[in-house]
Amino acid sequence: MSLDTQGILAAITIAVYVPIFILALRTAIKYGLTQKGWILLVIFTLIRVVGGALLVATEEIRPVVTGLYIGGYALEASGLSPLLLCTLALLHTTTQTPEGHLRHDFVFRLLHILGTTALVLTIIGISQTSESSQSSAETMRRIGVLLFAALFVILVAITIAQWIRQKEVMKYRKQLLLAVSAALPFLAVRTLYSVLSTFSSSTFITTSSTPTSSSDSDLAEFNMLTGEWQIFVAMDMVMELVTALIYTIAGIILKLDQDYKLQEYDEYPLYRPQY
Repeated sequence: MSLDTQGILAAITIAVYVPIFILALRTAIKYGLTQKGWILLVIFTLIRVVGGALLVATEEIRPVVTGLYIGGYALEASGLSPLLLCTLALLHTTTQTPEGHLRHDFVFRLLHILGTTALVLTIIGISQTSESSQSSAETMRRIGVLLFAALFVILVAITIAQWIRQKEVMKYRKQLLLAVSAALPFLAVRTLYSVLSTFSSSTFITTSSTPTSSSDSDLAEFNMLTGEWQIFVAMDMVMELVTALIYTIAGIILKLDQDYKLQEYDEYPLYRPQY
């Protein structure tokens, strides 16, 4: 059976993210599986692979399994969460001191809870597809995406704060900060698309065949299900891909562990002003 546009895009997503997943996994192993930033990058790429597989399966399997649609679109909508949390964790890494301590640990934990809460609300809002639950589901989806937007604004503020105190940031962590800064414009567009897509739809109902979504006319073209696929590709797929590539390449080429080796031999601590 031939794939429609959404199915083709899902297949492309699988093909693109499988190698990125492998590279991200190698990076996570390189830095240790306790490093949240790289683990979250692995989780994001895995979500994209699994989500793409579910959406392709929905078009290939007959009779239709509505759970595959729900799962596929839930993963598509929630994929922004691990990408934002990955960014948050990488920024947290840039706060690390030469003694190995992470600054503002409590604040970053609270922000992780904020991102996780947004994720839970988004998934529940999509999963409640009956007509009787649409009012509460719409509210949860919109609150969830607004929390994502708030988290992104906070990420920008943290990035600016880190650049203001860049003289205290160790050498390779400063390069990681540069990578995060380069990714933020793309992440901004992706976050904006999530907001526009969520507010374009007042319902998300699964019928016996496919999910349907009613869209407000002003934002209809941004709807994830029924909007223009070109906008989806440009504001969603490409923005995510560029962000993931920036982080993956940074993880491969940066030598974050060298910050401590340099600290041992450098006459002056790396966190002091350098001229």
